[in-house]
Parts: sequence; structure tokens; C-alpha cells
Amino acid sequence: MTPAAVPDPALCPLCSQPNRCAMEAERASGTPQPPCWCTQVDFAPALLDRIPAAAQGRACVCARCQAQFVAPPGG
Repeated sequence: MTPAAVPDPALCPLCSQPNRCAMEAERASGTPQPPCWCTQVDFAPALLDRIPAAAQGRACVCARCQAQFVAPPGG
């Protein structure tokens, strides 16, 4: 059994694209950032339930995945 890979906190755990997390950018660079976009939106519990256990609390969902969950394509 291999241990679960440590998620990259700069990538969305759902689509593996950059999540543009200002909090992670500040942690990684030490440079103050403006408030993260994610502090201005609501995340549905059902969306958060889709995050793999290894990434929960370690990597942020990107704005694209959050928006698609709120308004699915074609919906």
C-alpha cells in the first residue's frame, strides 16, 4: 500500500488546475496578498464533499470549479 500523495496546495483538488489561492501565495512567498477570492463566495457542502480526503484542508477549490458547481454548463 502506498501512502496518498500530498496534494499541491496551489492546485485545485478537483481539476488539478491552478486555484489562485491568495492565502497559499502569501504563505509560499511571504509577500502580503489581498483577500482571497474564496472569502467572498459560498461553497456548497456537496461541492466540498467532492474534495478527496487527502486534499481536505490542504488545497483550495478553484473559482472555475466553484462557479460550475453553482451554475453547471448549459444550466
